[in-house]
Amino acid sequence: MDTIAPPVHPPHRTGQTYRNHWRWYPPVHFFVEPLFGLNAIFALVRLVREPTLDRGWQFALAVGLLFIVFTARWQVLAVQDRLIRLEMWLRLRHLLPPDLQPRIGELRTGQLLALRFAPDEELPELVRATLAGELGGKRAIKRAIRSWRGDYLRA
Repeated sequence: MDTIAPPVHPPHRTGQTYRNHWRWYPPVHFFVEPLFGLNAIFALVRLVREPTLDRGWQFALAVGLLFIVFTARWQVLAVQDRLIRLEMWLRLRHLLPPDLQPRIGELRTGQLLALRFAPDEELPELVRATLAGELGGKRAIKRAIRSWRGDYLRA
C-alpha cells in the first residue's frame, strides 16, 4: 500500500495562538450580517407600529434574508470542517504510531478540528490523551497544545 505524504505547508505567519485563532471575515461579519440584522429589526419595529399584511410580509422577507446569510455561512463552514477532517485523517495516518492508527476513526469531528492546531511532534501524545478521555472537548484539546500550529487557510 502506498503512503500519502502530508501536504507541505507554506511558512506560517507568527502570532496565532489559542486566544486569537478565531477568524473574522470582515465583509460578512462586519457588513452583511449587521446590515441584514438591522433590516430585520427595523422591519419588526415597523410591523409592531403598523401591523399590516404588507409590514408582516416585509418582516418575513427580512428574516428570510437574514436566514440565508447565516445558512450560507454555515454551509461554507461545514464543507471546511469536512476538508479539515479529511486532511487530519491523512495527517494522522502518516504521523501516528501503528497502535493508534486503527483508532483514528474513533476521533469525533470536533476533536479532529481541534487537533489540527497541534504540531506533528505533539499529535501522537494528544491523540492518545484524547482517546483515553483525558481531553474531552475542543477547548481542552486546544489548551493542551504547547506549540501552536496556525491555520491560516480558513473560510
